[in-house]
Amino acid sequence: MRATFRSFLGGFQRGHRWTRLLGAAAAVSLVEACTVGPDYLRPPTNVAADFKEQKVTDRKGWKGATPLDLQDRGAWWAVYKDPTLSDLAGQVELSNQTVAASLAAYDMAKDVIREGQAGFFPTVTNSYSATGSHQGSALSNAGRPVTSVAFSPAANATWDIDVWGRIRRTVESDAAAAQVSAADLQNAKLSAQAALATAYFELRATDALKKLYERTASAYRRTLEIVKNQMTNGTASRADVDTAETQLLAVEAQAINTGINRAQYEHAIAVLVGKPPAGLTIPITSRFPTMVPAVPAGMPSRLLERRPDIAAAERTLQQYNALIGVAVASFYPDLNLTAVFGFTGGTPLPISAASEMWSVVGTATQPIFDGGLRSAQLEAAKAAYRQNVANYRQTVLTAFQQVEDELAALRILAQEAKKDQEAIKAAREAVEVYLNQYKAGTVAFTTVVTAQASQLTAEESLLAVQESQLVASVALVEALGGGWNADQLPDLKALAAVPTITPPL
Repeated sequence: MRATFRSFLGGFQRGHRWTRLLGAAAAVSLVEACTVGPDYLRPPTNVAADFKEQKVTDRKGWKGATPLDLQDRGAWWAVYKDPTLSDLAGQVELSNQTVAASLAAYDMAKDVIREGQAGFFPTVTNSYSATGSHQGSALSNAGRPVTSVAFSPAANATWDIDVWGRIRRTVESDAAAAQVSAADLQNAKLSAQAALATAYFELRATDALKKLYERTASAYRRTLEIVKNQMTNGTASRADVDTAETQLLAVEAQAINTGINRAQYEHAIAVLVGKPPAGLTIPITSRFPTMVPAVPAGMPSRLLERRPDIAAAERTLQQYNALIGVAVASFYPDLNLTAVFGFTGGTPLPISAASEMWSVVGTATQPIFDGGLRSAQLEAAKAAYRQNVANYRQTVLTAFQQVEDELAALRILAQEAKKDQEAIKAAREAVEVYLNQYKAGTVAFTTVVTAQASQLTAEESLLAVQESQLVASVALVEALGGGWNADQLPDLKALAAVPTITPPL
């Protein structure tokens, strides 16, 4: 069968009359073809010259932002200089299941393009039929029974000629959808990496909080010893001892309680790197980053190119813009060529040129009444485009809001941290003074307890602020796109180009 099809396919290549007609029609279609519908133009958006927070910090004497392009576009988390974080964040792209699902969605989107590109070419099928017939002597002109067999190898071709660009617009829409999927993949990576960095810093802050409680418990033990000595000397009551013991036990309980949050953060990190919670253990460390790295915001106009979710929303616009062209093309005639070429003979092989047969049929079909169906489809396509224009602009506005939010958070948290540091210094001095006065018997023990509680509160507050600063810096990096740029999207023209097809023969 395969050899037979090769033999009469060779007839196509030698230039049979019907193939010349088909080729001429194809040439005319390529020359005369036009692509109806609007060509895509990115809609304008309202972009400020500077971020509001940049102006505020400049007025307050803060260091101005520098372009994000100076940062490493790959491992944005490297600015934190934490080897454990870098190791974990690097695993997200390889093992995170949400990222894996987005990658599969992108692969599927590319396959949809290939499905659409198939419409650029004719569909060719081959067949081989054998027909036997018998006539009795009463029916035969020869007066004797006649038995005959006919063999008919044939090729059939149908081609929907894309004169008005319906297929081209469909492929353009599919290619833009693939770009959307590629941007979604990058956004999934960035979101997972930012979630991991946030959980990691929260875990480290929990470790630091436990260390704080342990240091405080050590200080409270020394205080308890002082109170016991005072009671032995007759200058303190049993109530003071009970109060000191209660204070110590309470802070020890708080130290134990931190294990709940730490376990949950560790479990979350394990899932983000694609591991079961039992498969990951992050050692406790006393190192907690207190210096937040500077994250340059750059210019607001660059934000449109740096965020994958903005890129996805913008690429969705071209996807739906192309679908308007598909709807417009439905108003024009649908041109179709159908061709058949084959042989008929009494033997399977060889094929004789004398038994050649062929036919070419061209048809043009256009609905003349559809009850307003095509008009409704066109208006629906235009409405879908306008909807996505609004979605795109809202995505841009939300991006600006998120950047401004995190810039403001970092500025205000830095001011708060400075005040907390001053409060801790004052609280430590107060504890030392009141403890000496208590030893001298000039103040009650409740004064010492109150001062120590104030010191612990101030230290907890500073640690919470430092944690919030790190989390806000991660959120700012995510809001700025993590160093990603829209030029990393796959090329639309390359995706939508007419592919070169080699027949599998």
